[in-house]
Amino acid sequence: MKSSFPKVFSLIVAAGKGSRFGSEQPKQYTKIHGETILQQSVKALAASAYIHNVFLVIANDDKQALDMSFVLPVTFALGGEERWQSVQSGVVSILQAGAQPEDLIVIHDAARPCVSVEHIDAVIEVASRSSYGAILGVPVADTLKLVDTKSTIHRTVDRSQLWQAQTPQVFRAGVLYEVLQQVAKQGLMITDEASAFEQMGYPIKVVQGSRQNLKLTYPEDLALIESILAYQNQH
Repeated sequence: MKSSFPKVFSLIVAAGKGSRFGSEQPKQYTKIHGETILQQSVKALAASAYIHNVFLVIANDDKQALDMSFVLPVTFALGGEERWQSVQSGVVSILQAGAQPEDLIVIHDAARPCVSVEHIDAVIEVASRSSYGAILGVPVADTLKLVDTKSTIHRTVDRSQLWQAQTPQVFRAGVLYEVLQQVAKQGLMITDEASAFEQMGYPIKVVQGSRQNLKLTYPEDLALIESILAYQNQH
């Protein structure tokens, strides 16, 4: 890496309860191949030569993560009620640790353990050439239907320009902090960090990733993730 390359900080959000997963414990603590999903996600980031540590945002009452071993040095931060509040907490911790406005923050879901190092590096490199940032995503492949409240199809949605957002999402530290401040101030509704940038009018690049970069959301995702990780470990 060139000396002019911005410093890279990584941030994993693990403060959610994962209610759709239907487990008594947060889904990131589900074990696959002898390690939790969270540990596997940290391991995925550690494969990148750009990433040397991770800031881990956990819930206030979470004691499990504190007792775990990780392949990267970990700094803990406490999350909030909403995802963006957890991200904001992590960003503040990163800035307090010495990050400069032009440095990059790599935000990754705790429940996405299958992302490849090639795609992590690619999105970091594209973000390093941007004033704002870049995210991983994949084009929507399925036919999409707009359905009303009575479960009746209203119309088919043109998917030609539709992409499914993934993580990592990588942003300049300074503008990320400012954008999250505006989310709080204006009470904006966002589903990921990129959507906050969109509402501020800041262009974010999309880097094509892989459908293997699956997020553990529903119980049936578990077998797929287990198979993907087993395949990746053999290659």
